[in-house]
Amino acid sequence: MAAYDLEEQDQLEDLKAWWKQWGNTIAGVIIALSIGVVAVQGWRWWTQQQAAHAAVLYDAVTAAVRANDSAKAKDALTQLTDKYAGTGYTPRAALLVAAQLFDGGDAAGAKAQLAWVIDKSSEDELKQIARLRLAGILLDGKQYDEALRVLDAKRDAPFDGVYADMRGDVLAAAGRGEEARTQYQTALAQLDPKSAYRNLVQLKLDSLPAGTAAPAAATPAAGAATPASAGSATPATTSSTTPSAASSTAPAPANPATPASAGAAAVPAAPSAAKATGTSSK
Repeated sequence: MAAYDLEEQDQLEDLKAWWKQWGNTIAGVIIALSIGVVAVQGWRWWTQQQAAHAAVLYDAVTAAVRANDSAKAKDALTQLTDKYAGTGYTPRAALLVAAQLFDGGDAAGAKAQLAWVIDKSSEDELKQIARLRLAGILLDGKQYDEALRVLDAKRDAPFDGVYADMRGDVLAAAGRGEEARTQYQTALAQLDPKSAYRNLVQLKLDSLPAGTAAPAAATPAAGAATPASAGSATPATTSSTTPSAASSTAPAPANPATPASAGAAAVPAAPSAAKATGTSSK
C-alpha cells in the first residue's frame, strides 16, 4: 500500500512538472480558440446585419427604378455606397441605376456608376457585365477606341461570345467592316446555336457591306491591226476591234444593323451571377 502511495505521488509530481512547463501554452491556445470562435460568430452576426440593412436600401432602389424616380434611386444608392459598399447589393443596385440614367439621357452618370462597379465590386461576373454595358454607352457616344479598350479586359470564357458581338458592333460603326465580320464570326462560334441571340448576331453579319470586287481583266486596245491573210494579193487592212463593256456592278450593300443601346440591350446572365438581376444577395 505504501509503495502504491509513493507511485501515485511520483505521478502527481510528474503531472505538476509537466503543467508547469506547458500549462501556460495550453491555456493560451484555449483562450485564443475561444476568442477566434467568438470573433467568427461576431463577424457573421455583423455581416448579416449589414446585409439586412443593405437589402432594405436595395429594395428602395429597385422600387424607385420601377417608378422611374431617379432622385429616390440615386439617394438610396448613395446610402448603399456610403454604408454598405462591401455587400453584394451595392454593385447590383449600381447596375440598375446606370441603366435608368442612360435611358434618361444621363450617359455621364451611367458611366460613373458602371465604373464604380468595375473598380469596387468583388464579383468578377458583375465587373464583366459592367464593362459590356460601358462599352455600349461608349459606342453610342462614338468613342470607338475607348470602347474597344474596355472590351480588351480579361474575361471569363462564357462572356467571349457577347464580348465579340459588341466588338463587332463597335468596329462596324467605326467603318472597319472586315474586322467587324471577323468578330461576328467569332461570336457565332461561341454562342449556343439554338439561342435567339445568335440569330441576331447572324443578322448583323449578313448586313455588313460586301467586300470590294476584283478589278476587271485588261482588254485589247482599240485600233489593233488585224494581221493580213496568208497569200492575199492586197495589203492587209486594219480593223478596229471594240471590246465589250465589262459589267461589274457591285451589289448594293444592305444597311448595317444599328447597334443596340447599352441601356436597353439585354445581357445574358453571367455564370453563377443570377444575383445581378437583383433577386438575391451574396
